[in-house]
Amino acid sequence: MAVELSFFESAALYGVLATSFIAFIYAAILTKQILGEGMATGKIIEIWKGIKDGANAYLKTQFKSIIIVIGFLGIIIFLSAEFVNVPLSISLGRAGAFLMGSFFSAMVGYLGMNMAVQGNIRVMQASRRSFKDALKIAYRSGTITGMLTDGLGLLGGTLIFIIYLKDSPEILLGFGFGGTLLALFMRVGGGVYTKAADVGADLVGKVEKSVPEDDPRNAAVVADLVGDNVGDCAGMAADIFESYEVTMVSAIILGLAIKPFEFKWIIFPLLARGIGVLSTIVGTYAVTLWPERVTKGDAFRAMDLSYDVSSLISGVCLFFLSMYYVNDMRVFFATVAGLVLAISFNKLADHFTSPYKGPVDHVSKSASSGAATGLLSGIALGFESTVWTTLVIASSIVVSALIFSGAGITFVMYGIALASIGMLTHTGNNVSMDTFGPIVDNANGIGEMAGLEGKPRKILADLDASGNTSKAVTKAIAIASAVLAAVSLFGAYAETIGLEKIGLNIVEPLVFVGLLVGGSIPFLFSSFSIRAVERGASKIIEEVRKQFKIPGIIEGKILPDYSKVIRICTESAQKELVNLALLAILAPVIVGLLLGEAALGGFLVGIIVTGQLLAVFMANSGGALDNAKKKIEDGFYGGKGSETHKAAVIGDTVGDPLKDTSGPALNPMIKVINLISLLFITMIVKLRHDISLSIPIASILLIVLIFAIWRSKKSI
Repeated sequence: MAVELSFFESAALYGVLATSFIAFIYAAILTKQILGEGMATGKIIEIWKGIKDGANAYLKTQFKSIIIVIGFLGIIIFLSAEFVNVPLSISLGRAGAFLMGSFFSAMVGYLGMNMAVQGNIRVMQASRRSFKDALKIAYRSGTITGMLTDGLGLLGGTLIFIIYLKDSPEILLGFGFGGTLLALFMRVGGGVYTKAADVGADLVGKVEKSVPEDDPRNAAVVADLVGDNVGDCAGMAADIFESYEVTMVSAIILGLAIKPFEFKWIIFPLLARGIGVLSTIVGTYAVTLWPERVTKGDAFRAMDLSYDVSSLISGVCLFFLSMYYVNDMRVFFATVAGLVLAISFNKLADHFTSPYKGPVDHVSKSASSGAATGLLSGIALGFESTVWTTLVIASSIVVSALIFSGAGITFVMYGIALASIGMLTHTGNNVSMDTFGPIVDNANGIGEMAGLEGKPRKILADLDASGNTSKAVTKAIAIASAVLAAVSLFGAYAETIGLEKIGLNIVEPLVFVGLLVGGSIPFLFSSFSIRAVERGASKIIEEVRKQFKIPGIIEGKILPDYSKVIRICTESAQKELVNLALLAILAPVIVGLLLGEAALGGFLVGIIVTGQLLAVFMANSGGALDNAKKKIEDGFYGGKGSETHKAAVIGDTVGDPLKDTSGPALNPMIKVINLISLLFITMIVKLRHDISLSIPIASILLIVLIFAIWRSKKSI
């Protein structure tokens, strides 16, 4: 039994640490390349500056509004550890790691978004030269965000492990929670912003006034382009970053729980992540190297092929690592199951959301009969895709269980954690593909506002269509990773309280109640976020209508006041953040204090099951409705301006908050609730022994939560 790190293990840890800096160096090289590309001049630069200034102003406002919450929670995390007599070094380490995780998540979002903004104007300019040049700039701009996500996640997790070793899970919980909470704020805030602007711009511009998308006469058009950056770039980058962290946390916690203890169970996941960074560098660089006869002008195919290359490289390296270091091929098969799961999700999401495949074509055709039939078709597609997605996730869990069958529940949960490690091995690829979407969307919008025509316009439209598919794919991967991470965290929760010994008996009334309450939380959470979009969009619709009535705007003689709509979007996005955070943070503590730790276990299971189902449904139905509209805009079933197009726009405005606000926000919500349960379970168990403390505390927290629900329903 190894109780101390061997020479190889020590060297491997520092090698992983060095790999994180390789990721930073690669990001710096790409940054230099992107910034060295030519920019446009004249009117286009003015449009671009409005987008850049609006995006940074929003993030500045958001960081100001949440910094107090982060500081307060850091103190609570420290005090909660002190309350259960945790050593001071662990208490301080956990609180410090929470702040570090929050800072890293914010940094990924901020830097990634700004590089996306720098990339979009250069993509637009490159479209004048060739498709390949525009693709290269767009994808490599996104890759910068991907490598920052890889590098910071690996740096933080590895440093904590090197410093704390066996005590690292306690600290990593704080690190994971910090990243997850920031992701929740950025996901929800950015999602509300972008979809309020998008819905307002489309309903007034396309349906009422019959003006093109991204028409400069539309007062909401700049806010819409800003929203792509703060929602899809900053929000998604933070979301994937926290998944990257949390899967590492759960794997290390469960690796430490394996008896007899050996460091190899913990070193292996870290090495797998290091291998993933190196294979990601190869894959992302290869995207623009594929010959035309292979990709046939399809940007998504180029990205998908490169993802497969990264997966192949990682698979081969993991094989040798499992055979010669761990001396246990079970870890190889469990991790590769995650790689296969990620590839499967790429193909599955592409099938259900690509405008070139049958399901989306059917949604487009259904819009010929009106908005209602188009919507029904999109909803039905979302329901069906949820089944197949769930079966794929379930299969990966079954495979992990079979691989470690007979080894005990801890090994089985460790296998699931390794699958989640494998699934996010190529986080750099995932983030690159996702950030590519808003970059080309912005480039296309800037091009349309600037009056770009001919071949450049066609190149940008083709890239935009591929970007919609790449965003749908990465949303699916983010959801699946959230589920596997949550299952792994649930295993860590079970290990912490001994739930595997007492059993999770759903026949027991309190456990069943916990299951029901947990299952309802994702619906309440989604209600909060969709209502926020509805309120923001209503205000924007009023403002855009009012500005269209100003003499000279519809004629194109004067420009509307874009800044006023940006202010409305910013205010709408900020108002719901505290309510949503309170729901995610307080609900598990209340359930634990009132019903006990077993019922809290049922609560977590309910969250995972319905959260995953709802997230997949919303992401895929929304993505299909969006691409159905884009297919019609490409000239099918009547084309732009037709009644079919107007019906599809209405469907898209319903699907938008589903796929870009509520669905993606469920990912960090699921993990926030699981991490809160892990962080505070020891305190909850101790408080429950004293009813004079637990009941009053739970009652106060319940009153606060009810107030948040009431506030969410109140009109702004």
